[in-house]
Amino acid sequence: MGQFADIRPYNDEEVACVLTDLLADDELIAAVASLKLGAWHKALRCLIYPLIRFVLSRQLRGVKTVEDFQFVVNGYMDGMIKKTTTGFTVSGLDALDTDKPYLFISNHRDIAMDPAFVNRALYNNGHNTVRIAIGDNLLTKPYVSDLMRLNKSFIVKRSAKGPRQIMAAYKMLSSYIRHSIEQDNNPIWIAQREGRAKDGNDRTEPAIIKMLAMSQQKQAETLSDYIKTLNIVPVSISYELDPCDGAKAKELYETATHGEYNKGQHEDVESIATGIAGNKGNVHVSFGTPLDGEFEDVNAVAEAIDRQVLNNYVLHPSNFFAYKLLHGHYPDGVHSIHHQNFSAQAMVADEAAFSVRINALPAKYQKFALGIYANIIDRKNDSAS
Repeated sequence: MGQFADIRPYNDEEVACVLTDLLADDELIAAVASLKLGAWHKALRCLIYPLIRFVLSRQLRGVKTVEDFQFVVNGYMDGMIKKTTTGFTVSGLDALDTDKPYLFISNHRDIAMDPAFVNRALYNNGHNTVRIAIGDNLLTKPYVSDLMRLNKSFIVKRSAKGPRQIMAAYKMLSSYIRHSIEQDNNPIWIAQREGRAKDGNDRTEPAIIKMLAMSQQKQAETLSDYIKTLNIVPVSISYELDPCDGAKAKELYETATHGEYNKGQHEDVESIATGIAGNKGNVHVSFGTPLDGEFEDVNAVAEAIDRQVLNNYVLHPSNFFAYKLLHGHYPDGVHSIHHQNFSAQAMVADEAAFSVRINALPAKYQKFALGIYANIIDRKNDSAS
């Protein structure tokens, strides 16, 4: 694994040392204090910080391996799901082999929670947890990098400069993903695109498939053979409510109005915190089936992923509410989830609450916020026609 030392997750032998460093990191302790107590924690830092450090040390006391750490993370996920969701459901996973390493390629709506919910579904259903692709642009603080790599994240070097450096980074990434699947028997999670689909339009970037194909042994295998070797499974993640919808709407507005949006230095870290702590309503993860068949090129592979992501995407009432607010009427078809009708009584109350949520945003952002929820319905309608 020496060739992948710069990007790979931490291994069991490194866990104890990394945890010691983390517990001594004041930035991490301050971040936990802020998450739990809000801005006023700074005035009481002399009392609060030692207490948080003590509590964290007790919670991590028996952690010696990556699996131990993920057991602790799963406990935090329990609390987060109870606090910030009204339900978490999974479909399609029962058709996948628990002993087979898959390359899960999912739509991308939330920086941290997308792979977290995929991992939660796998963990609770007897599958090995994934190694998670994460861009180095998100690792602006050392403690964030350490936490991610403890939780089986590997680094995508988006900060690489110049054609040679970029090519070398992508080749290493491609090699690592193939190594993980074929040699380590460990599944991988990677988003279908670089950056979140802030407008709700989930589309696979062919560049992602092109990166994966850099490890194809062209003399010995076709692209179709290689895709089958990777065991690619498309995944659809849908949130009833997006905790970052206001921030996304602002970025979409600024880009549409001024042609660009200048992101703050730690804005992605703030989005991670908001996505974790914010209300998500019902969350559903749909696992597709492994890609098979013949593929002419990387565009054909991307299209095959898109078809499954779109078809398996589970709609929530919020998608219909947004569509109605944008177009003045509900879309044609039955308002259903998992082929069951939504409760008409609940729809009335939920629609009022959703309208309040959207109306709380500045008027200039509201159309863009509604699109985050409604665009998927247009995509599904276009696909069916």
